Amino acid sequence: MAEFENPALNDLVAQIGGELAFAQVLIRRSGAGYELRHAEDADLAADALRLIKLPEARALAQFTAAAQFRPLKSAPTLQRGWRLIAAGDAELEFALGQFYPGAVADWHAARSANPPVTNYREYAGRQTGMYRITTMLNDAQAAEVIRCACDARNCLKRRLWAVAGLERDGAALKSLIRCLEPCAVLMESAREAVRAEQQQQQ
Repeated sequence: MAEFENPALNDLVAQIGGELAFAQVLIRRSGAGYELRHAEDADLAADALRLIKLPEARALAQFTAAAQFRPLKSAPTLQRGWRLIAAGDAELEFALGQFYPGAVADWHAARSANPPVTNYREYAGRQTGMYRITTMLNDAQAAEVIRCACDARNCLKRRLWAVAGLERDGAALKSLIRCLEPCAVLMESAREAVRAEQQQQQ
């Protein structure tokens, strides 16, 4: 895999030290490369884990241990029992991109002086089609949807955006992965909340 200069990756690599937990993936330096495994398998012997190759990472991240599809890759449902060897920085970036798409870039962007954060009202206001109705939630309703959908039991990303009346996630509440704007899963929850409210009114 060809090496190329990537400031976001370079910044992350500089933070690793001996090891670093990136959500549920534990990154450990291994010679000139890295070993990745589930963070809850940190103390298991290498031979107790199934060695997977880079192309297998995406398939592993797609499903839970119970073979249920994972629509949100940042959900705390990553399978255990595996380890992966990344030969260098480029392979590390590729692997993390399979487990957590876009997370390295978002983590790096969030470290800037002015992170490119889009709050709920601005994001909802841009929507067209079926998500346009998400603007109809008042701040209290939107806050409740966000509080539920973005709870650490559902998503490990640290939410840096908000809506009036709801604070952003604290540094100790989630993982290193940052969330810069509402995602499709959140917007679907907001849409369902509007529909439920409309049905109650009818």
